[in-house]
Amino acid sequence: MAENNTPSNSEQGEVDEPDRIAAEDAVGAQEQPTERQQEREQAIVDEPVAESEQRIAEAAAPLSAPESDGEDDTPEAPRAKPEIPGADLTPDIVLEGSDPLGRGEVQYDEDGEPIPQSADGEESFTQPIADTAISLAADARYRATGKRKTAVARVILKPGTGAYTVNGRTLDVHFPRLTLQRQIRQALETVGLEDKMDVVASLHGGGISAQGGALRHGISRALVEADPNLRSELKRRGFMTRDARVKERKKAGFKKARKRPQFSKR
Repeated sequence: MAENNTPSNSEQGEVDEPDRIAAEDAVGAQEQPTERQQEREQAIVDEPVAESEQRIAEAAAPLSAPESDGEDDTPEAPRAKPEIPGADLTPDIVLEGSDPLGRGEVQYDEDGEPIPQSADGEESFTQPIADTAISLAADARYRATGKRKTAVARVILKPGTGAYTVNGRTLDVHFPRLTLQRQIRQALETVGLEDKMDVVASLHGGGISAQGGALRHGISRALVEADPNLRSELKRRGFMTRDARVKERKKAGFKKARKRPQFSKR
């Protein structure tokens, strides 16, 4: 009986492996590098060692720079704040109506008449008028009408001792407020006749404050009737001006002149 001498698959693989490796080495040996690859390999071989070390050092320099900066930190000098322009100047406060430069400029009222001033440049409202040409005859009577809001005052000035009769009563009874009494007496005190003229007035309409303003207005107009030269001085002090301020009327749909009803969203 004849024996089978054919090799198995494992034995055949072991026999073919050296032949395959030798064939691959032969193919690799036949491949030739290109010219560009040869130039790059030659440049790497010919590059000096010093240049390569220098390139490595330059690449590592940015990483080591922050460490070196931290070691050599020195305290910086404090920054000086910028100076404010004009901080060394002293402000000058000039009051309205004053003349700090001493130019002696003349001021005018609403009628274009010059406003007299005292020697120090300030208006003196407390000083009485020096010259008055009012006749103080026993039978002299000066009548005028003053108004304020809805109040009307019919005034009669006559020579006397400075008594005030308002609707048959004295001044302090009809006007208990000291402020109103002082306001009413201002007109006669300005001309210096507070002890030489009596005032008889008849008032109606308005309230107590409106009647006080109307009485002063009537007394001032009566003084101008007695001496027209007093008009400029009394007008400068505001005694001749009829105060036109009145209560604003109620509007339709409003609670008062301008007050609106409360808004309700729902």
